Order: sequence, then structure tokens, then C-alpha cells
Amino acid sequence: MERRFRRDSKALWVLKALLVSYIVTGVLLLVLAMLLYKFELDEKTVSAGIVAIYVASTLIGGLVLGKMAKVRRFLWGLGLGIAYFALLLLITLGVYHTLEGNGINVMTAFVLCAGGGMTGGMIS
Repeated sequence: MERRFRRDSKALWVLKALLVSYIVTGVLLLVLAMLLYKFELDEKTVSAGIVAIYVASTLIGGLVLGKMAKVRRFLWGLGLGIAYFALLLLITLGVYHTLEGNGINVMTAFVLCAGGGMTGGMIS
């Protein structure tokens, strides 16, 4: 038996919203790289830009998912933020085979991603 996704499957909603979030992340990271090249930004500015990109990406993904879900949007947005962080963590572990920094940095990134997604879901 072949199991097919329905057109409005909840798993597809999440995958679409995650894809949107990662596309936004890619575009914003390219813009940040161009700004770094053009203006020779310092490390603190780049770090702040990366954090802003995490929040903006999950916020937009939460907006997209909230529009599709229509009910309990903040929970869907929170779930998207957590999924975004988990995928980000898996990519980091896959590339570097370790976590750089301390646990506080990881928890801060988690809270920012989850909060951004939840905020996006709430305002959708």
C-alpha cells in the first residue's frame, strides 16, 4: 500500500514553513556577507546580525505556518521554531562534529528560535 500525503497535510505545512524559513535565512546571510565584505564589520556586529537572522527567519516561518494552521497558531509557530533550531543544531553537529561555545549560547539560540516562531504564529 502506498501512503500519500493529503494536499493539506500538517506535515507538509511544517515542511513548507521550514523551507520558507531556510530560504529567508540563506538570503539574509548572503546580505550579511555582502555587508561584511563592503563595510568590514566587526565580530560583535556580525554575531548580532546572525541572531537577528535567526529571529527574522523563524518569525516569517511562524507567520506562514500560522496562516496555514488557523488554529493554535502560537503552538504551531513554537513548533516551527523548535524544528528550525533542531535542524540548525543537526547541521552544526554534522559539519563541525562538536558544539562551539557553551550551553548558555545554545539555550539562547533555542529560546530565540522558539520565541521567533511563536511570535510569528501569534501575529499571523
